[in-house]
Amino acid sequence: MRVLVTGADGFVGRWLVRRLLTDGRDVYGAVRPGQSPAPVAPAADLSPDERAAVRWLPLELGDTESVLNVVGLPYDAVVHLAAVSSGTEATRDPGYAWNVNAAGTARVVQVLGEAKRAGRADPVVLIVSTSEVYGASTESRPRRETDPVAPCSAYAASKAGAELAALEVWRRTGLRAIVARPFAHTGPGQDTRFVVPAFAERLRFAKRVAAPVVKVGNLEPVREFLHVRDVVDAYARLLVKGVPGEVYNVASGDAVSLEQLFFRLADLIGAHPIPEADPELVRGGDILHLVGDAAKLRAATGWGPRYSLDDTLREVVDAQTD
Repeated sequence: MRVLVTGADGFVGRWLVRRLLTDGRDVYGAVRPGQSPAPVAPAADLSPDERAAVRWLPLELGDTESVLNVVGLPYDAVVHLAAVSSGTEATRDPGYAWNVNAAGTARVVQVLGEAKRAGRADPVVLIVSTSEVYGASTESRPRRETDPVAPCSAYAASKAGAELAALEVWRRTGLRAIVARPFAHTGPGQDTRFVVPAFAERLRFAKRVAAPVVKVGNLEPVREFLHVRDVVDAYARLLVKGVPGEVYNVASGDAVSLEQLFFRLADLIGAHPIPEADPELVRGGDILHLVGDAAKLRAATGWGPRYSLDDTLREVVDAQTD
């Protein structure tokens, strides 16, 4: 199976490339022009042999010709990960987020849909969205795929636009498009724009200098945190057993507040500072409860998470120590 992974040099992209190579796939990795995977945490980075096994291709999602040159090859499957993935970055420039996430996806699926309609290729296309498309809710229960989409951030809105673009091309051309909505996930190699590695870095620094407090944002929101390996396992399974036109949550359903997360990391690191709210770290429009129900994914693929939260957190801490 020839698989194109867009955003192959990103956090999840590296883990997915590794998984696909292990599965014996021929992997094509699309990255921003002039870029190649930079070294990250040793546990997350690709080995020299893994890098050499991938055919790296330059892809600029805002350039229709670039998309045609890369995406127009006859793949058996495409996993579309390339995106503005930081909510903060998307809020700073919503237009850019929409151009990359929504319009970029529209360009990708248009090329793939035309290839399908012309009989040149018939790939399975996995569009990686986000659980944040569900938005806020008055109910503290796991979200299901049948729940309404009501994004309340520029990032989530742009990803909802990407979903619409993919499913429109599925209806129009028969492109075998599938949408994955992953809930929060982490692991070695994730950068400190995201909450788990950010907490870990601040707590490690606090321990080193004996700081009495650590600056934090809002600790009230409730989330779940999957290991990135479990997430890419779900993606690999959906390429084989996912149903075109369907949406699948990738979730554990194991809720934890950010306050609980902070103190679990503190225990692992052996630091016990007091968390102190910093207005600069508070995100506007935070969703207070965002946990998922993955029954549909389990039924379709047999998937289930294998890593506990404590094991996941420990790997993040160990990777930063390395």
